[in-house]
Amino acid sequence: MPVPWDCADGLFEAYWRRPAAYLEDRVRRAMSVWTRVGPEAEQRAVRSLSDDLDSGRWAERNSDLADLDAADLGLRLLIA
Repeated sequence: MPVPWDCADGLFEAYWRRPAAYLEDRVRRAMSVWTRVGPEAEQRAVRSLSDDLDSGRWAERNSDLADLDAADLGLRLLIA
C-alpha cells in the first residue's frame, strides 16, 4: 500500500518526505515504534536526523524522494 507524501495519519511511515516532523516530540509520541526502541535509541535517532537535516546530508542522500507523490514502504493492508 503506497504511502502518500502528505499522509496525515501519523503512523511512523507518514513523514518519509517530511523528515523534520520526526524531530517534534508530539509527532513521535503518536508512534508506537518509539516505545519499543526506548528513549536512548530515540534520542540518538533524533540527534542524528537533526544533524543530517542541518548539514544537508539528508537532502543529498534522499534527493530521489523529493519528486515522489507516494512511496511503497512495505505497508500491507489486510482485509479479512
